[in-house]
Amino acid sequence: MDDVASAEPLALTDEAILERFLRTKNQPTGSQTLGFRMLSVNQATKTVEVEFDAKAELLLNPMKQIQGGYLCAMLDECMSVACMVASGMTSVAPTLEMKTSFFRPGAPGKLRGVGRVAKWGRQVAFTEGELYGEDGKLLAKATGTAIPTPFQTYKK
Repeated sequence: MDDVASAEPLALTDEAILERFLRTKNQPTGSQTLGFRMLSVNQATKTVEVEFDAKAELLLNPMKQIQGGYLCAMLDECMSVACMVASGMTSVAPTLEMKTSFFRPGAPGKLRGVGRVAKWGRQVAFTEGELYGEDGKLLAKATGTAIPTPFQTYKK
């Protein structure tokens, strides 16, 4: 049974959160570099689906594959955004640790990421993420541990 951040009803709908991400004028530069774009939000399952535009001129290693660190950054982004959604857009969740397994090389193009919160507690969140290539095949999976932190506390 998952812990919940608040007993109050959700203030924002999934559609409102998605619109907020799509209309933001303050997207972090890391998200911009990765070509991040939110596709869907599901607060009930604490899951997000995102897209990354993996540009060859920015993200490739000498073998013309996406460098593994960028794949990790994409997975971290999926899982972190899922935490924001799980909190009802009241908290961030800095990553404490992350484990990534790579299944195949990533090629430039549109990659799809799925992030979910497996358990959301007052002091810790357990996260999962998957990253898929344009062909729909699994590239990498990650699990992580994060610390839920209210936006007001984080901004200090």
